[in-house]
Amino acid sequence: MPVNHYETVTQETVDMEGAEGCQVRWLIGQGDGAPHFAMRQYEVARGGFTPRHQHPYEHEVFILEGQGVLLEGAVEQPLHAGDVAFVAPNELHQFRNTGETPLKFLCLIPHVTTDSGNAVSRDCTVE
Repeated sequence: MPVNHYETVTQETVDMEGAEGCQVRWLIGQGDGAPHFAMRQYEVARGGFTPRHQHPYEHEVFILEGQGVLLEGAVEQPLHAGDVAFVAPNELHQFRNTGETPLKFLCLIPHVTTDSGNAVSRDCTVE
């Protein structure tokens, strides 16, 4: 049973097209023995955002710090520390930092899609 402090996990720049000021740490994944889900921690800089995208798997999100909005299609949902959000499969979405400090959140995803059973890759595509 691995136990780590999140800051010991390498923080990587999200270099997907449409991302700005966004970094991710892959906290728990298949390499840690997690058979079904991955846990990621995102940090979005002031004025930054994740790419606006969609894919055939869900996200479960917990906002740790900061404030922002979750764009679901054309609808903006405000986000604050302590909020939880569910992003359904195939839903167009984007996280934007609207605050003065970094927006930090946990994001859980499955290792495979529920519709086709295809593997989910680290860049949000499906293999």
